[in-house]
Amino acid sequence: MPRTGAVRALTTASAHGAELDERAEIDLVTDVGIIGDRHAGKRRQVTVVCTGELAEAAALHGVDHIDGARTRRNIVVDTPALPRTHGAVFRIGAVEFAVWRDCAPCELMDEFFGPGAKEALRERCGISATVTSGGTVRLGDPFALG
Repeated sequence: MPRTGAVRALTTASAHGAELDERAEIDLVTDVGIIGDRHAGKRRQVTVVCTGELAEAAALHGVDHIDGARTRRNIVVDTPALPRTHGAVFRIGAVEFAVWRDCAPCELMDEFFGPGAKEALRERCGISATVTSGGTVRLGDPFALG
């Protein structure tokens, strides 16, 4: 499987709106998601955002950088783009995921990154996915399609 990127940040939050917890590794369970995260057991089990799409959004927004962890996504990967087709398969380390859907940016993006950030992040604010084969994901683990 070709390596197309690597994990740069991992975050979880115990509840909606709770402070993010930066992690060195996360444990994922098939059809559940990240142990202890607010999305566990829901359709939107895990959220992923990538540096390439964030760089595009930053350029549109007129800033140097948009911090992927501050978008409140669970996993930040260093890759140009993410798959967005429902059901598309990707792997992070030994864990397999299937794309659920695009993560639309919310009003918090304008609050965090300034007016207009929400629009710049449209279709660049990550994806939500289901866990099809669980395991542990660590900082630096490879990201690959298929």
